[in-house]
Amino acid sequence: MRNTSGSIARSLGLRAKTTTCAAVCAVILLQVLPAAAAWPERPIRMIVPQAIGSSTDNVARIVATELAREIGQQVVVDNRPGGALQLGLELTVQAPADGYTIAYAPIGALAIAPHLMAKPPVDALRELGPVGQTVTGHQVIMAGLKTPFTSLQEIIDYARKNPGKLFNASSSNGSPGHIGFELLKAMAGINVVHVPYKGGAAALVDLMGGQVQLMMEGLNSATPHVKAGRVRGLAVTGPKRSPIFPDIPTVVEAGVPNYVVTVWHGVVAPAKTPRAAIKVLNAMVNKAITSPEGTRRILALGSEPNPGTPEDFWKLVRSDRERWGEVIKRAGAKID
Repeated sequence: MRNTSGSIARSLGLRAKTTTCAAVCAVILLQVLPAAAAWPERPIRMIVPQAIGSSTDNVARIVATELAREIGQQVVVDNRPGGALQLGLELTVQAPADGYTIAYAPIGALAIAPHLMAKPPVDALRELGPVGQTVTGHQVIMAGLKTPFTSLQEIIDYARKNPGKLFNASSSNGSPGHIGFELLKAMAGINVVHVPYKGGAAALVDLMGGQVQLMMEGLNSATPHVKAGRVRGLAVTGPKRSPIFPDIPTVVEAGVPNYVVTVWHGVVAPAKTPRAAIKVLNAMVNKAITSPEGTRRILALGSEPNPGTPEDFWKLVRSDRERWGEVIKRAGAKID
């Protein structure tokens, strides 16, 4: 078995050097900003486009807590689920571009959902601007305990013989769980019915209750339920096994060649937010996610801190928008 914890530690060690430099830059920026325009002078609103208890919300609250410590102001989490993850982004765009409203955006909101809509309400690449990436993570494919399935291959075999008889839940239309499962269906040649929910917590309740049989969800929200044995974790979607579930195979190992799906989160702001505020925010977010407490809590949820520049984050968003656009087009997926 690979020494995954060692590689993570080395990776975080390298990131710590970058974070130290970023923190110094942030202090310098705060010193050169005019006293009359010191930022931040009041609490910051962080809009989360998914429900309380979702995988995105779980990490957003860690980031908000650690960010508040770094900037010396409260960071208020404002959950605004709906509209295939676009409602929260729409509210962010409508907010004053003064550095006091930001959004905590998952891959689904920025790179996936827009391809599912005839007219997305937000042109994210034009109307929003990057602050920085926060984490990279995996998803896990789960089966309810009321099903007989103990492996992903058993699900595939059953679904091929019984098309349309299985139901897979997702936290919302356009979520990584939704589109990740659509990709799995296309690559495995199976027909499973998608059931979108308003948040991962509600979907997990129905998975445990037997109303749906399957679900693909981020480890951030699925981990407690898998560890407690309330659901069966059958495969993780990343290129390697998760350090917190070393006994759960990847989808590739479970029998679907070339299937790899990673997820990420990041922070964005209205496009015209002052550059000075963005630079300070980026430095403080990087410091928050790589602080000892922030790192510990993020790793415990099955994600990894991933600090970087605003430009790095926007490059990732553009790349994944292109990739998922092609996947969605091939799969014929659309908002239900």
